[in-house]
Amino acid sequence: QVQLVESGGGLVEAGGSLRLSCAASGRTFSMYTMGWFRQAPGKEREFVAAISERGRTTGYLDSVKGRFTISRDNAKNMVYLQMNSLKPEDTAVYYCAAQVGYSERVSNFRYWGQGTQVTVSS
Repeated sequence: QVQLVESGGGLVEAGGSLRLSCAASGRTFSMYTMGWFRQAPGKEREFVAAISERGRTTGYLDSVKGRFTISRDNAKNMVYLQMNSLKPEDTAVYYCAAQVGYSERVSNFRYWGQGTQVTVSS
């Protein structure tokens, strides 16, 4: 089992940057694929980015490719989402999630954090 805590959200102007962090508990962090998801008001939760257990495989939502970068530090039990060139449509609650085995599907992720709000003003 793993517990996840996100941080780093906030209010930023369009074109700005934010770095989200997710701290994971437990000694088996390196066994999990880690993902970032987001949910805007009135919309379903959607996949943003994922990284495999050792970081060899990454995947991104098409609309964030080239702007967002997911990374992880297994020694520190941390996963990050660097978000550049932010747009108002990136506004959402961002969630960190974990699961065994690589996937980009919301329904496959078993463990979730509480979320952090990202607001991008125009």
